Amino acid sequence: QVQLVESGGGVVQTGGSLKLSCKGSEQTFSTKAIGWFRQAPGKEREFVAALSPPGGTFRYADSVKGRFTISRDNSKNTAYLQLNSLKPEDTAVYYCAAAISTYNLFASESIDSWGQGTQVTVSS
Repeated sequence: QVQLVESGGGVVQTGGSLKLSCKGSEQTFSTKAIGWFRQAPGKEREFVAALSPPGGTFRYADSVKGRFTISRDNSKNTAYLQLNSLKPEDTAVYYCAAAISTYNLFASESIDSWGQGTQVTVSS
């Protein structure tokens, strides 16, 4: 089972940018679909973005379309989430997850691995 470690969170002002990374522990990372999710205080975890194993299929939540970009570098076993034009409502703990397909990322019981999360705080 691939282990995932997120990094890159921090505190940024409204309109600022951050780039999150999700490092996988083994070569099977390249065969997994990768998703990013977030959970704000007092709210349920929600889907943000997903990317297929070869990187050709993208999905984004409507709330982040045009502002966030998901990508991956399988040679480094790493996925990324570029966050631009950040808003206070983007404040949350961001998690990456791995599954056999982007479809499986939408069923929690079908997700193979979760990272520990990285905090993103957007100040107004």
